[in-house]
Amino acid sequence: MGNCLHPVERFSVDNSRTQFTFENWNYSYEDNASYELTDDYNLTPAAPCYSCNLLDSSSLPFFILTSVLGLLASGGILFTILRPFFHWQICPSWPILAQLAVGSALFSISVPILAPGLYSAHSTALCNLGYWAWYTAAFAQALFIGCYVFLNPSLNIVQIPGLTLGLTVGLWGAAALLGLPVALASDAYDGLCTLPSYRNLETLKHIHSAICFTIFTGLPLTLLAVRGLKMALGKGPGPWVSVLWLWFIFWWPHGMVLMFDALVRSKAVLLQTCQSQKMLDMMLDVAEALATLHCVATPLLLALFCHQTTRRSLASLSLPAR
Repeated sequence: MGNCLHPVERFSVDNSRTQFTFENWNYSYEDNASYELTDDYNLTPAAPCYSCNLLDSSSLPFFILTSVLGLLASGGILFTILRPFFHWQICPSWPILAQLAVGSALFSISVPILAPGLYSAHSTALCNLGYWAWYTAAFAQALFIGCYVFLNPSLNIVQIPGLTLGLTVGLWGAAALLGLPVALASDAYDGLCTLPSYRNLETLKHIHSAICFTIFTGLPLTLLAVRGLKMALGKGPGPWVSVLWLWFIFWWPHGMVLMFDALVRSKAVLLQTCQSQKMLDMMLDVAEALATLHCVATPLLLALFCHQTTRRSLASLSLPAR
């Protein structure tokens, strides 16, 4: 995707990326003069280090193609689930599948807003909206999958209309609130939607990193731990294992890398070499690209899950009913 063929010669503030170049800056100091950086920018210990962006303007086709494919796939699976001829009785999980399809479609719509390369289309308000929709959709999908696999073995939640409605409102509302910190911390800089390293926004960025780590990394690990503990104690199978668990593969690295990056920015973890900072910046881009691809994979997971559920439902019916 990105490349480093054209060195950056401008001062840029991007998330935690160390893209500060000083080759063309000339400093003149008097004997009694001192130079002091303002509090508006937070320079990391590896500030002179320049990292190559994997996701720059040359990656715009990747974002556009992913958005289009994700929107078409999500719309297709949503139309299939909601059409009148869909056999809801043999796929009782359809309300949850519909919510996941809506979340995937919302994410697909927000991808072009944050894609690098659309310089003329970016503004602060649009960037705020884009980041909010991006993470709200992701958080909602994670929460729906977590609640479904945790509650479904002991309580078929999709067969209780009141509970389904309550979960829908509650989980979407919670996801919208969890997406506010990153929306407030985002801004448009040099035509790009980014999370600038302003000191007064560092707290919001740390909160966002903690939320991502909890939802994308902590939640699946907790589900696995609960299932293993229940099986070890002989108290039942625990959270239901299904193909929907594969969704977390796309977001688990994102939560891990964001949390580690927050520790680096807060100086709880110090990177001693420039190469270490470059590796961290590259992992941030790779994790973001993997997370972006989930909007294409999610409809496929939903279709596979519905197919498996339908086969189990048909197998339990008598031959005339089939």
